[in-house]
Amino acid sequence: MEFESNETKYLDFGAEKNFRQYTLFDISKDPGLKDDEGNELPRPFTKNQMRKWLKKVRWENNKQGKRAKEKARAKERRRNARVANIDLGPSRKTLKKMKLEKPKKNIGIIIDLSFDHLMLEKDRFKVIKQILRCYSINRRSETPLQFHITSLGEKAKSDMSRHNGFENWDIEYHEQPYTEIFPKDKLVYLSSESDNVIEKFDEETYYIIGGLVDHNQHKGLCHKIAVEQGIRHCQLPLNKYVNMKTRKVLTIDHVFEIVLRVCEGVPWQDAILDVLPHRKGAYICNSSNESNTTEDCSNQSTNGT
Repeated sequence: MEFESNETKYLDFGAEKNFRQYTLFDISKDPGLKDDEGNELPRPFTKNQMRKWLKKVRWENNKQGKRAKEKARAKERRRNARVANIDLGPSRKTLKKMKLEKPKKNIGIIIDLSFDHLMLEKDRFKVIKQILRCYSINRRSETPLQFHITSLGEKAKSDMSRHNGFENWDIEYHEQPYTEIFPKDKLVYLSSESDNVIEKFDEETYYIIGGLVDHNQHKGLCHKIAVEQGIRHCQLPLNKYVNMKTRKVLTIDHVFEIVLRVCEGVPWQDAILDVLPHRKGAYICNSSNESNTTEDCSNQSTNGT
C-alpha cells in the first residue's frame, strides 16, 4: 500500500497519535487503515461510505485510460467502415461545425431536473446518461428540436461534470424551473397518467419530460405536478398504435426520440416501433381502440438504460 501527500486537502486519521495525514485519492484499495504496529486507525467514514468513495477513486484513476480505449475503438470502427464502404454519418468534428448551422424546429423539449432529492446517486447518473443520449440524437437530426434543461441544481451539475465539455453541448441550461422561464400556455407535461392523448406537436410549444429514475416509487408524480401548476399535460398514443409485452415504461431518451421522429414527419407507429428496444416486445395493435393501462413516463425503468 502506497500513500502520497501531494494533495491540498487531507484527512486526520487519529488526532491522539502523530500519524501521517493522507488523501483518500491516493488509496487504491481499502487497506483497513492500520498503523505500522497493526493497530486499526479510526475510519473517516463508515465502511459503506468508504466503499462508495473508493469506487469514485477507481473511476477517476481509470478515466483517462477508458477514454483512450474508446478513441481506439472508434478509430477501428471508422477504418472497418471505410473498407466495407459503410457510411457512419458525420464525425464529431463535423457535427460541432454544423451545430449552429442547422435550423431548429420551433418546438422545444424540456428535461425537468427538479427530482434530485428523490433519487439515489446511481439513478441520477442514469438520468445524465439518458440526457447524453438525447443530446446525441438531437444533434444528428437534420431538423433538431430546441433542447432545454431546467432546475439544474448543484447535484446535477456535479453529475454532468463527469462528462468533459458538457457546458458546450447544444443545450440551453437553466437553474430556474420551467415556470419561471416559459409562459404556462406554451408548456405541456408528457405523462401517461394524463387522460389527454397527443396526436401532433404544436409550434411554439415546449414539451416537458420528467428527469426521474425512481423504479416506479413515485408513479404519477409528473402528472400531479402538472395539475398543481395549472399547465397542460398529455400522454403519447402508445395504446393506439402498439401493444407491448412489458410494462409501458419509457426512459427519458425513448420519449425524446419518439417526439423527435414524429416532428421529423415519421408516422407515430413507425417512430414508436423503431425507437423501442426489442426487449419491450412492441407489436402493431390489432385494433386502434384497444386501451391498456399505461405507466407514467416519469417513472423511468432502469432496464431501459
